[in-house]
Amino acid sequence: MSTPEYKKNHPADPATELIGDHQDEMKIKVKRAQLKVIKGPDKGLTQTIPLHGLIVGKGPSASFVLTDPAVSSEHFRLTPTDQGFHIQDLRSSNGTWLQKNCLVDAYIGNKTKIEIGYSTLRLELIGGHEEYPLSRNSGFGEMIGQSVAMRQVFAMLERAAMSDSTLLVEGESGTGKELAAENVHAFSERKDQPLVIVDCGSIQPNLVESHLFGHLKGSFTGATSNHIGAFEAAQGGTVFLDEIGELDTSLQPKLLRVLEKRQVQRLGETSYRPVDVRVIAATNRDLESEVETGQFRQDLFYRLSVLRVHLPPLRDRADDISNLANAIIQQLSPDSDPHEILSDEVVGLLRGHNWPGNVRELRNVIERLLVFPEWPAQAIKPSKNQKNTASGGQAIPLNLPFHDARALVVDQFEKEYLLAILEACKGIVAHAAKRANIPRQTFHRLLKKHGITK
Repeated sequence: MSTPEYKKNHPADPATELIGDHQDEMKIKVKRAQLKVIKGPDKGLTQTIPLHGLIVGKGPSASFVLTDPAVSSEHFRLTPTDQGFHIQDLRSSNGTWLQKNCLVDAYIGNKTKIEIGYSTLRLELIGGHEEYPLSRNSGFGEMIGQSVAMRQVFAMLERAAMSDSTLLVEGESGTGKELAAENVHAFSERKDQPLVIVDCGSIQPNLVESHLFGHLKGSFTGATSNHIGAFEAAQGGTVFLDEIGELDTSLQPKLLRVLEKRQVQRLGETSYRPVDVRVIAATNRDLESEVETGQFRQDLFYRLSVLRVHLPPLRDRADDISNLANAIIQQLSPDSDPHEILSDEVVGLLRGHNWPGNVRELRNVIERLLVFPEWPAQAIKPSKNQKNTASGGQAIPLNLPFHDARALVVDQFEKEYLLAILEACKGIVAHAAKRANIPRQTFHRLLKKHGITK
C-alpha cells in the first residue's frame, strides 16, 4: 500500500514561523488550531493545539484524553512546525490511520481526518495566530535544550531572572524545576546572597511552620533554643519552595502574609520581623484544579503565580535527548567518548522511550549504559532483577562465555522486537521497517534469520 502524499517529502503549509530581529530574543508565530473528535465515544470533544503540541490517548499522561477503549494510552503526538502540523504515531497498538494508510509520521493540514481505534478526529484551523517569545540561546545556566519548547522556557526564565517578582515553576517530577530555580537565582541581582531550598513535601507536618518561619526557645516541646526559619536565613536572597502543593492549608494564610507583607512571625513570638527575599515556588500538581476543589487557596495561588513557567516533559522534547545524553555522559564519565555510547541504535531507543521519569530517568539510564553498554534496551527498560536477567526479562546464560551469552540475548531481543513491531503495523513489512528505521531489505533478512514468516 502506498504511503500518503503528505509525507515528509510533501509538507503541508507551515504552522509556525520565526519572526523578529531583536538582538536577544525572537518570537515564533503559531497558527491557531484545534483537534476535534467527529466520530466515536468522545464525539464533540475539542482541544486547542499549543506550541509544544498535543499527545492524544486514553492514559493520564495524554494531554487530549479520550475514552475510546481501542486507543492506546499515548496514541499519537500532533505538533505545529514550520512544515505543517507534524503527526507521529507513538507505537500505538492499533495504529494511526490517514486515508486508510497506517502512518509512522506525516505532515498534515487543515481538515485532515485522523482515525484511531473507533474514533475519527479532524484538524481544524480556527483563524489567527499566537505569538510566543523564544530565546536565541540553547541553554540557560546548566539547563540545555535546542527544541522550540525549551527555547520558549529559556526566554521566560531569562526575563524572570531580571525581575524580582514571585515565580511559579510547574512541571512533572524530574523535569528540572529545582535546576530552573537555581539558575534564575544565579542570574539575578540576588546571586551573591543565599538561596535557601525548602522541600515542602519532605518535612514533618508539625515542623513545617518552624522550618519556614522559625521559633523561640520553649515555644513547643523540644524547642530548646531559638531558631531562624528559611525566610530569615535567605535574607537578601531567594527562598525556593519545592512542591508547594504539599503545604498544609493551615499554613497557607501565613505564607500569603509573607508574600504580601514581607514579614515573618516566629512561633512563640508576638511581633513580626521584616524579610527581604525573592520567592520561587515549584509544583508537579495542577494547582488551578486544587483551587477549584478548595485544596489550595485561590489568593495564595495568584500571589505565587505572578510569573509562571511550565517545564515540558522529556517526551515532548525528543529533539533534546541526544544533547542531554551527551552532557550527562560528560558529567558522569569525563573520560568516556559519548559517540561510543550513543550509537544510532541507542539514540533511536532513547527517542522512542516514553520517559515517565523525565530527565532524572534519562540520567539513570545513561549511568546504566556506562556500566552495560552492550545491553542498551535493558538499560532503558531494566527488568525487576537486573543482576540476573537481560533484555525482555530472560535469564542471563551465565554458563556461557561472554560473547556467546551476548549473542543469545541479542537474538532473543531481535525476535521479540520484530514480532512486536509487526503486530503494531498489522503485519505490513514496509511500515514495520519504516517504524524500526532500518532498510526494508535488512528487515526481511532479520525475519528470515529468526524464521518469522509474513
